[in-house]
Amino acid sequence: MENGKSMEYRIEHDTMGEVRVPADKYWGAQTQRSFDNFRIGIEKMPPELINAFGLLKKAAAKANLVLCPDRMTEDRYKYIDAACGEVVSGALDAHFPLSVWQTGSGTQTNMNVNEVVANRAGELSEGKYKFHPNDDINMSQSSNDTFPSAMSIAAVMSVTRRLLPACNSLTEAFSKLEKKYPDAVKTGRTHLQDAVPIAFRQEVGGWRASVESAAKMIKASLPKLGMLAIGGTAVGTGLNAPSGFGQAVAGYLCDLTDGNFTANADKFYLLTSKDAFVAAHGAIKALACDLMKIANDIRFLASGPRCGYGEINIPANEPGSSIMPGKVNPTQCEALTMVAVQVMGNDAAIGFAASQGNFELNVYMPVIIYNFLQSVRLLSDAIVSFTGNCVSGITVNEDKMKENLHRSLMTATALNPYIGYENAAKAVKKAFAENVTLREAVVALGFLTGDEFDRIYKPEEMI
Repeated sequence: MENGKSMEYRIEHDTMGEVRVPADKYWGAQTQRSFDNFRIGIEKMPPELINAFGLLKKAAAKANLVLCPDRMTEDRYKYIDAACGEVVSGALDAHFPLSVWQTGSGTQTNMNVNEVVANRAGELSEGKYKFHPNDDINMSQSSNDTFPSAMSIAAVMSVTRRLLPACNSLTEAFSKLEKKYPDAVKTGRTHLQDAVPIAFRQEVGGWRASVESAAKMIKASLPKLGMLAIGGTAVGTGLNAPSGFGQAVAGYLCDLTDGNFTANADKFYLLTSKDAFVAAHGAIKALACDLMKIANDIRFLASGPRCGYGEINIPANEPGSSIMPGKVNPTQCEALTMVAVQVMGNDAAIGFAASQGNFELNVYMPVIIYNFLQSVRLLSDAIVSFTGNCVSGITVNEDKMKENLHRSLMTATALNPYIGYENAAKAVKKAFAENVTLREAVVALGFLTGDEFDRIYKPEEMI
């Protein structure tokens, strides 16, 4: 029974014997065994990875058609290709039920794809052909080279299609904010203490440049991330794969995705090392760190409305309290910073997992790609939300900004060339202790006349 309904089953078999499989699913015996044996958590293999597997199997089938025409005929190929296309489109998503927490090589997910494609291809042929998951769909391949290759495809595509465009949108929003307030000047802050003045556009420019720099680091990691292990088969020797198979698959993948995928000659390295994921995710973590800082800056600057900094206004998107009427909170900033924390945690998990490449194979690959794709997905969505629901609606409270600027005692720095550092410090201490203006303190100490002070002291020109 499932959800109160009786289930119908069919019998599938593998080298270990017969297994009952739900009649309405395309998967086979090995998928069912994994589904039954690894009921751990709720985390399933990410759809981006399944999509990548569909592309990989599609490219592999074409390479086999060209390089192994005695085993992969044109007629059989077209049904495999069509079934792979349905995997890529997401039409068969319901047939990929496996947990992330399975074998560390991802073998069962590779077989899940093989079984689904085999059964769907046979159905598409209307019974003309029967396709074997290992002999036909996994031809010239091993889980040990397909899973890491699918990881690379999914990682590159998710970064290029989701994360980098999200970064571009955010930098464009910051650029518009810079241009919107070219003349606004505010007090700078270092160590959470008052500092010398800065233009608001300069502060925003720093935010923009941070995102641009991180995006460049992420983009620079893509060529290595796009190196595929395909063609190495079980241990990197390429056993059972025709010469040039990896290069052919990489070429077809480039055609299918407009991506930049290459088949690295040293398969021994790619099967066991996951340093490309460590490096790429390190750049993604750097972006998360910058976004954490930017979001915190914005929520501090928008704090108030009466008892905080109050120098900028952010959109009021929803009520902020169930008990305090009229309260509005910086919710987009909070969501983004929580995502940043998750990404930082994911980075630690990826680093630990990548260190577990024993002999010829890393056996922590599912957790690596799960965390990597989660980071990309969460950051992409959070950046899009933050851009549209916060940054694009920021306005400057110019009166408050000007008030804070002129109350800051650190503008005394501009007096150093005229009265010296120590005298300027004395003026600052006097002004603070007696709660008077900097001008009053300087004049009272006899360092400058009022007219001299007015001629020198122009905070708006200190930027």
